Amino acid sequence: MAYSAQVAAFRSLHETGCFVMPNPWDLGSARWLRGQGFKALATTSAGFAFTQGRADQDVPRDMMLAHIAEMVKAVPDLPVNADFENGYADTPDGVAANIKLCVATGVAGLSIEDATGREADPLYPFELAVERIRAARRAIDETGSGVVLTARAEAFLTGHPDPLPEVVRRLGAFADAGADVLYAPWVRTPEQIAAVVAAARGKPINVVVFADFGLTVADFDALGVRRLSTGGASARSAWAGFIESTRLIREEGRFSGFAGNSVTAPIEPFFRDDLKARS
Repeated sequence: MAYSAQVAAFRSLHETGCFVMPNPWDLGSARWLRGQGFKALATTSAGFAFTQGRADQDVPRDMMLAHIAEMVKAVPDLPVNADFENGYADTPDGVAANIKLCVATGVAGLSIEDATGREADPLYPFELAVERIRAARRAIDETGSGVVLTARAEAFLTGHPDPLPEVVRRLGAFADAGADVLYAPWVRTPEQIAAVVAAARGKPINVVVFADFGLTVADFDALGVRRLSTGGASARSAWAGFIESTRLIREEGRFSGFAGNSVTAPIEPFFRDDLKARS
């Protein structure tokens, strides 16, 4: 089957080696990352939420779909993977319907979480979580798009009392249910990473690098990881600089927290040249 150039490129990236897929949060950050030579980008639900004055998980479906479509248009020559949270539905049929809306934005891939977003029952029951991935697989197949399906196991993020065995159990089931890529946020040690790689039934693993784990891209590659993302870490880093600079002004009356022109000097000429190229 012939897929779009972006989908074909994205699928190819997962075949060998380990690649980095950063997470921009707006058009400017997407264009900058493209200009740095990255071969694929992914949206970040948290990073985008902050630009809208919202907390992560508080962005409604249609607002997120509009953002995803904007990011696809921002880098039309690159694959974009959508952070589509939990599919904006609890039922498998609801997930399937929303998946088709996401595919229609032109993404090359998308991820679905097994987290409910509810404190009382933070993870979908095992069988329902698996059926949601089966429904997502069927929905993508019905579009004929070839969009890459990533299934996320969120036990580490949701306070599960024994997260690694639960993640391993779910990732294996998600692989059998048709996920193309497996992803367990917050695995960070070589031992944890090796466990999820083994659970993936030979399918690619995504690791989100949200801090310095003491591992290089080559180290992740040696552990069998195919894809590295940064999640909301880059957006949070930008916000950290902003928060600190405003704190110094408010609490100490000092203006020493600005990064300064020396750091940001490349932005102006880059965006001028980039706009000309796009035009």
